[in-house]
Amino acid sequence: MAGLAAAFGSGAMTNSIDEIEYTDLIVATGTNTTENHPIVGMKVKRAVRQHGTKLIVIDPRRIDLVKYADLWLRQKPGTDVAVFNGLMNVMIAENLYDQEYVEKRTEGFAALKKIVEKYPPEYVEEISGVPAEDLRTAARMYGGAKRASILYAMGITQHITGTDNVKSVANLSMLGGNVGIEGGGVNPLRGQNNVQGACDMGALPNVYPAYQQVAGDEARIKFEKSWGVKLSARPGLTIMEMMDGAHKGSIKGMYIMGENPMISDPDLAHVEASLRKLDFLVVQDIFLTETARLADVVLPSACFAEKDGTFTNTERRIQRIREAVSPPGEAKSDWEIIAALAGRMGYAMNYSSAQEIMEEITRVTPSYSGITYKRLEKNGLQWPCPTPDHKGTKYLHKDRFTRGLGLFHAIEYIPPAELPDESYPLLLSTGRVLYHYHTGTMTRQSKGATERYPESLVEINPQDADRLGIFDGQMVKVTSRRGELQAKAKLTERSAAGAIFMNFHFHEAAVNLLTNPVLDPIGKIPEYKVCAVRVEAA
Repeated sequence: MAGLAAAFGSGAMTNSIDEIEYTDLIVATGTNTTENHPIVGMKVKRAVRQHGTKLIVIDPRRIDLVKYADLWLRQKPGTDVAVFNGLMNVMIAENLYDQEYVEKRTEGFAALKKIVEKYPPEYVEEISGVPAEDLRTAARMYGGAKRASILYAMGITQHITGTDNVKSVANLSMLGGNVGIEGGGVNPLRGQNNVQGACDMGALPNVYPAYQQVAGDEARIKFEKSWGVKLSARPGLTIMEMMDGAHKGSIKGMYIMGENPMISDPDLAHVEASLRKLDFLVVQDIFLTETARLADVVLPSACFAEKDGTFTNTERRIQRIREAVSPPGEAKSDWEIIAALAGRMGYAMNYSSAQEIMEEITRVTPSYSGITYKRLEKNGLQWPCPTPDHKGTKYLHKDRFTRGLGLFHAIEYIPPAELPDESYPLLLSTGRVLYHYHTGTMTRQSKGATERYPESLVEINPQDADRLGIFDGQMVKVTSRRGELQAKAKLTERSAAGAIFMNFHFHEAAVNLLTNPVLDPIGKIPEYKVCAVRVEAA
């Protein structure tokens, strides 16, 4: 992913949220935007209703945005690369791509063209189920748009081919000449409020802040000088690799902060067994989560309204947060807990405030160099913001890519790791609902949200329900090769025949007991979106 990160802002939106409302065409793929990102969803709906923006939705489910779409491509789960290759096949064959842009600003086009020639619309229809004529229509719409924005989320990334999917999205955007222009771009919608900020600050196993490589001598030497310690050149482990290490005994202790893997990670039986094998587990959180219940020590931390600092959102905007109420009991800001713990372990972190930490960030993080609390007092700033007089960057890659030329990747379609068979004849996909957030740690404490959506549901197509003798509201048992659970059936055509959908907010019906822990070989993200299951009356 390193080359992709350099070209496309390390998973950040290349463009800004406001630009969504003022573009000619939006492609929403693998994003249930109105439920997962309601503010962005509002922008999309307003663009369509008030500004005449065309909308193409690519999604296996009949999500709310389909009501606003000019065209809906309902692909089989896990066939995204084939669909993108099919769109590019038509664009190249019919000369709908931006030839001048491709010649001047990209490389690798010949290899891409050679691959996508193998994916004519009729062949893609066989793989994906998307009608060939709809693929042609979508390609002509995208190729004919002066400005086109692609929005995507975890419906694209949470596959064994997640990295390939993201590269394919980038291919499509560059082919249309849409990277580096206002109203265009590749725009991933991040799953949590400060995911972007955490990544920017080096909360990834292979990079320091601002995506400076751990294995690179220059970056490592810089941080050794800044922090006064020797640093390893060896990248660390991803979450799933850590769990495997705990299970095998090579990892003896774990410190989990603001994460609830006992609900959010795949194959929960394996996760629980792994955590129980640890010699020592520390959990730092605002509530006693399912994971915290397994901990030897729980460190109570302050929530967003109880501390000072900054968050960086999905459009790369750094924003101030301010303490509105005092933390309860013994709870402290995360940085205070970490600094105190480091001091007890022999490394002095003598910070007096979050502002002082921000001042260090500007010294060691090039894309944040021009950021100060004073500049953030009223409005946020979008990185890169390299100098104190820089206004921030509304959209990335204007005139040139970070790496020079944008690189096309020739990608072949690879099917999901687990497909239906006689024993497990249905496909399960997972996601969120509007009224709850992630593992429910916060929203399930809220009376209003719980009243609106009180329990987990198994969304199943009426055709499958009729065949299985299941009626609406009936308790059903869902089983995969890894586990089973019980929940209430909801008959709906939102799910296609042959597929079911469940959210992962409810520990009482923890869907990740079922999901497949197989990983994307590069991004190391699990295949949450596709696994084989069977459904029967409970």
